[in-house]
Amino acid sequence: MKIIAVGMNYAEHNKELDSTLILPEEPVIFMKPDSALLKDGKPFFIPDFSKEIHYETELVVKISRLGKNIPKRFAHRYYDEATVGIDFTARDLQRKLRESGNPWEICKGFDNSAVIGKFVPVNKFNNIQEINFHLNIDGKRVQQGNTADMLFKVDEIIAYISRFFTLKIGDLLFTGTPVGVGPVAIGQNLQGYLDEEKVLDFDIR
Repeated sequence: MKIIAVGMNYAEHNKELDSTLILPEEPVIFMKPDSALLKDGKPFFIPDFSKEIHYETELVVKISRLGKNIPKRFAHRYYDEATVGIDFTARDLQRKLRESGNPWEICKGFDNSAVIGKFVPVNKFNNIQEINFHLNIDGKRVQQGNTADMLFKVDEIIAYISRFFTLKIGDLLFTGTPVGVGPVAIGQNLQGYLDEEKVLDFDIR
């Protein structure tokens, strides 16, 4: 199982991090190891190597068919479930790595940094590119987005990724985060929603 993620896929989030409106010409892809996966409502323990762990709320789709070099027009056939996920990022490490021009793996791929909720069928929605999603912390909405605002749509991303990696059943695609990322702290409760359905619920410890 692979965890594939897209960076810089919402324009306002790019501006939030870099103070400029970065519009990448192609999807920005990074990977997380399978040890990054956290599911079933298990708690997230803040690691001791970072003092600034940020949540990044995302739509996550699960690959349902084996595929390579998938044309964009057929990409919708390769997933049938979606959920809300959290791409936890050690922001202090990320800044340091970016400044030195080094890879991002340790700030993005550490253990339990890829949280996923309960998957729901995508046919429940009229259009995967018109889904509202949001994150509540301790009952307060802190981040929200709509998949219509993606710079690269789900089917485009799948077509692009499959040029380089064979997609396998069970692979997970984190599709990028909208504006509104922020830090987490011990004792908080995080709840993620697709439209108004709660699909994610876990604690920070």
